[in-house]
Parts: sequence; C-alpha cells; structure tokens
Amino acid sequence: MGAMIAMERLRTSLRGELVLPIDAAYETARRVWNGMVDKRPALIAYCAGRDDVVAALAFARQHDLPASVRAGGHNVAGNSLCENGLVVDLSRMKAIHVDPVRRVARAAAGLTLAEFDAATQAHGLATTMGVNSDTGIAGLTLGGGIGRLGRKHGLACDNVLAAEIVTADGRLLRASEDENADLHWALRGGGGNFGVVTAFEYRLHPVGPTVLAGSLLYGSDAVRGALRHCREFSRAAPDELCVDAALVSGPDGRPAASISPCWCGTVEAGLKAVAPLRAFGAPVEDRIGPVAYTQMQKGGDELFARGRRFYWKAQFLPELSEQAVDALVESFAGVPSPLSVVVLQQLGGAVARVAPDATAFVHRNAAYDCFPIAIWEDPADDERNIRWARELYAAMQPYSSGVYVNNLGDEGEERVRSAYGANYARLQRVKARYDPTNFFRLNQNVAPMRAPGDRIN
Repeated sequence: MGAMIAMERLRTSLRGELVLPIDAAYETARRVWNGMVDKRPALIAYCAGRDDVVAALAFARQHDLPASVRAGGHNVAGNSLCENGLVVDLSRMKAIHVDPVRRVARAAAGLTLAEFDAATQAHGLATTMGVNSDTGIAGLTLGGGIGRLGRKHGLACDNVLAAEIVTADGRLLRASEDENADLHWALRGGGGNFGVVTAFEYRLHPVGPTVLAGSLLYGSDAVRGALRHCREFSRAAPDELCVDAALVSGPDGRPAASISPCWCGTVEAGLKAVAPLRAFGAPVEDRIGPVAYTQMQKGGDELFARGRRFYWKAQFLPELSEQAVDALVESFAGVPSPLSVVVLQQLGGAVARVAPDATAFVHRNAAYDCFPIAIWEDPADDERNIRWARELYAAMQPYSSGVYVNNLGDEGEERVRSAYGANYARLQRVKARYDPTNFFRLNQNVAPMRAPGDRIN
C-alpha cells in the first residue's frame, strides 16, 4: 500500500505522465525500436521537462530502484529500459530554438533526428546527425555521433557547445568550455554515464536544402572490385564527400555492393567530384542525384523499421585492406536474411583532425566503422541470424581497432574499455566526481574511479 501511495504522489507531481504495469498504455510504452528487447520496467515516467526528471530521479533514489534513461530508444541492446526499475523517458521533450544568426540550436533531448533536421533546415542549417531519422539526438550525440556530414563538420559531439544535465543527486548543471569543463569533455562521447542530459546547444553549419547523394549498386560478380574502387577513391576524397559502403542482398538474391556517396557542397561541384566513382564498371543501379537533405537522412528508415529484430557487433577499421575485403565478402555470403547488411561508414576528414583526448571519443584515426547488421522478423530465426553476425565480426577482428560505443550491445567491461581506450581512466575520474555511487549504470558503464577497497554499486 505504501508503495502505491508513493507512486501516486509521483504521478501527481509530474507535468508529464507516469505509466505503470496496470495501465492500458504499458505494453506500448515498454516497447523500443529493437523487437528483440522484451523488458518490464516497474514504472515509466514520461517527463515534460527538467523538473520532472529531477522528481523521477529522486523517486528512484528514495526507493532504491534501478533507473534507465530513454529518449529515442534506439540502443540495440535495449539499455534504455530496465527490469523492475524506473525508466526516465525524455521522448516528449521536443522544444528546439534555432538562432540562424549565431548558427546555434538549443534542442531538448527528446527530439529525433528528423525533428532536429526539419527545424534546422528551415534556416538552411544542419549539424552532423546519424542515418536513421527516428533515432534520438541524445543517445547519438552522447556516444559521439557518426553521420554523413562528419568528414566536413566533425561528429555530433564535436558540435556540442553546451549541455544541460541533471545529476544523480538532483543538481541541474550546465556543461560547456567555461562551466564544468570536465563534464563537457566527458559528455562528448562518454555516453549516459554522468546524468540525464535534458538539452544540448549545437553549432550549426550551412547545408542544403539540397545535397548530392544516392547509391551505386553492383552485382555479385563486381562486389570485390566495387569495394576496392570505393576504397581507393575515398582515400583522396575531399571533406565535403562521405562515401559509405555496404554489402547487401541484390534484387536477384545474391550478394551485392552498395556504394553511397553524400556531397554536402553545391550539386554542380558534387557531380564533378563523384564522376570518377561512378565511372567504375557497370552498376546494376545508379541512383545518385540531387535530393533534399532531410530526405537523404530518412534513406535507411524503411530497412530499420521499428519492431524488426536487430543484432550486431561492431568494430573500427584503421584501413580497408585487401585481406579485410576478402573476409567481408566471404563471410557475407552465408547471410541468412535478405534484410541483413554489412555497413562500412567512412570517417576521416574533420573527425580525424580532432585530437584523441580533446573529447571522450578517442578513435579519431579510424577509416571506417564496420558492422554486420542482422535484421529479421521471425523469433524462430534468432539463433542463426545472431550466429551469422558474430561469425562475420570474428572474421574481421584481425583487421580492427576499437569499437564505437553507440554500436555496443551487452558485451562486457572490456569492450567498453575498448570503446574509450586511453580516455577510459579520465572518464572514471569524471564519473567519480559527478556520479560517485554509479547510479547511472544501466548503460555502457564506466564505473567511478575509487580507492582500493572501496565498493561500487
């Protein structure tokens, strides 16, 4: 009875909504993007603003409940949900203000990429975001934020001027170069380890409204050649050009290579820049052309539809060697689902010109983020799809170096350390200052640095 009274008090204190397992909305509320995730939280607090976040965290502390944080809910492992705990949900916090003169956006943490892009593109501005438009800006940015503008304008986290955050003890802080600078450093790539970020201030750049983008599709007989040509072409590509690649199942059901350039300058200049890329072989399809930036950002939405089953294991590649190409092609051949892909997201350019210790994101010298994405719909096919992704990941291990924290599943402490490399110990020190009890631990967790013998939750 006492617990129910406490929950009703929390419900009435929120401007937002509290959803419990007895409520009709619960089954929908506990679902996230990945249909593999099936967790049952005790409470889901839809926060309307930062005061609701403070109240929700206070309730979790008072009742010794585990707490997770959800914005877009796109984490492949489902870390935004918790079993028998409290979910602090930011998805209804949608405010955004764009200052086109200063080229700065103040964006609430509940925005999706599509919502952010629509607001900034109204002024002909953008900053680096991901490639699936219903991803949340918060998780993407806190983990680094790889996207098609990165080679020109840096990662999403490189464009964070400031962040508003609620810490585990209920303090509301601003993190910037001038205020809580250590926290500002950690939030740019260090994930959700330090509190609940409720708003970001981003640097914006002139982009669009039209960019040159699309894809070249090569059939099974040209897969290796297409990947090699893409690699050689990309080595000399200017910052305005990002060239991603993927192994996919072609229209005939056989393995195919998809090469996807994005030029963020003028269309005329872009056509000249990609001409050598288009000159290779005889593609099955050539879909490169002018497209609205906002439409390009939605290009993967159909494949990455909510509710499908997803599994992947990721790694950075310092280069795409001949041996790596062979391993990719040979391993992809056994793909069990025609929906599954292997992605090579290009980095370099402005990403590589930031020092590895300038932000928490350390892997500045990676050439590609490489990961097999197993996508399927029938739970009966779970085992073989997961096995395929793990085997392809293992085949690429000899050519890899580190991992992107946003692409980590539930893979253990060593993989988290691999995501942060030489920055891990510094993150532990920041964690000890702002979350010494490791309250925010249902994530890719960085435990606070402690003296020998001290206990960490």
